Amino acid sequence: MNRLNQLFAAKHNNLLSVYFTAGYPELNNTVTIAEALEQAGADFLEIGFPYSDPVADGPTIQHSSQQALENGMNLNLLFSQLEELRSKVSIPVILMGYANPVVQYGVERFCKKAAEVGVDGVIVPDLPVYEYETLYKDTFAKYGLSNIFLVSPQTSADRIRKIDELTNSFIYLLSSSSITGNALQVSDQVDHYFKRIQDMQLKNPTIVGFGIADHSAFAKACEYNNGAIVGSAFVKLLAGENYIERIPEFVKSIKGE
Repeated sequence: MNRLNQLFAAKHNNLLSVYFTAGYPELNNTVTIAEALEQAGADFLEIGFPYSDPVADGPTIQHSSQQALENGMNLNLLFSQLEELRSKVSIPVILMGYANPVVQYGVERFCKKAAEVGVDGVIVPDLPVYEYETLYKDTFAKYGLSNIFLVSPQTSADRIRKIDELTNSFIYLLSSSSITGNALQVSDQVDHYFKRIQDMQLKNPTIVGFGIADHSAFAKACEYNNGAIVGSAFVKLLAGENYIERIPEFVKSIKGE
C-alpha cells in the first residue's frame, strides 16, 4: 500500500491536492514549495514536469512550463532535486506531464527513478488507456507507481468502468472538457455530471481538477467527490513576490479555514 492508498484509507473527504510546475518560478525551489505546501495543510501534491507543448493546459500553466524550460528544468534535474524529497515531505507526491518526455527518457527508467525518489503516482494525460494496459501496466506495477487516468464529462460509462478497473489509487475527474485555468461553472450541468459519476459507485476515489480556484469551487467538487486539485490559481500565486510566505494563507482560503 503506497502513500496514496494510505491517505485514502485514512481520509475520505475534502482532500486537497495542489499542482505546481517544477522549476517555476525558480529553478531550484521544487522541494521548498512541496515542503511549504505540506506544512500549510495540503493532503497530497502534483508536481508537473514541463513540456514545450502542454496541450491540456491553459495560459497560466503553459507559461510556467515555458519559463521552467527556459530556467533549465528537465527530468534528469528534477529527479536529482527530488532525491531530498522524502527527508522533508511525507505526504503523497504525484508527477504530472506528457508522454513525449517520458518515452524519450525511457518509461522503465522513468518509473525506476520516480520510485527511487519516493514518487507515488504519475499522471500522463495523453497516454492512451490501451497503450498503458498493453505496454506499461506491468512496469508501473513493478515500481509501485499508480497511473492516474483522466475522466471528462464526455467519457462514456464503459470507458469509465475500464479506467476504474485499471486504477489502484484515484480517478482524476475533469470538471469540464476545457483546458486548465477556466473557473469551475457551478451549475445544474456540473451537478448532474458529478452525480452521474457518484451513482456509478466506482471502487476508486474521485478527485476533481480543472477550475478549482477558490473555496466555493472546492466545496462544490467535494459535495460529490473525495477532493479536488488546485492548479492554475496556485501557479498564479507563485508569480508574485514572497510566494513561500503566502502559501499557508492560500491553502487555508481554498479549504475555507
